[in-house]
Amino acid sequence: MMRCSGRWIAAAVLWVAFTATAGAETLAVTVEQWGLLGSWAVDCSARPDRDQGARLSYEIRQDGRVMYRRNFGAARDENEVVSATVNAEGLLNVMVYFPSLHQAREFGLLLQKDGSLRAIYNRSERGEYTIRNGKYVGTGAPTPAQQRCD
Repeated sequence: MMRCSGRWIAAAVLWVAFTATAGAETLAVTVEQWGLLGSWAVDCSARPDRDQGARLSYEIRQDGRVMYRRNFGAARDENEVVSATVNAEGLLNVMVYFPSLHQAREFGLLLQKDGSLRAIYNRSERGEYTIRNGKYVGTGAPTPAQQRCD
């Protein structure tokens, strides 16, 4: 009986390790095939600045994790992308965990025909939107297109 339970435990450990690796690979494949990897900004020639525009970057680490970096000039952070799916309209739904905020945020990104990227929505895990339907909730202004910087 001990030998049998030991085999089941070993099988369970291998299954958990395999599914975690497979999930990371699926996430990495999704963002790579969709075209998200690289650096993006409204104006790639401008220096990153909190008020004038950040440089946002997505990369796949050696361990397979997908990371989201924000460069605001004087302030920078790096956060892990925990999920990414593409819906029928081609919208990439990304969830990022922000340890500094103690929350996950979900945002929808759309690649436009000219190759630019546009945020369609951004919401907290509680469903509070800062961007909805391609517009900033606070001002009603449309989100700007971001260009690939590399």
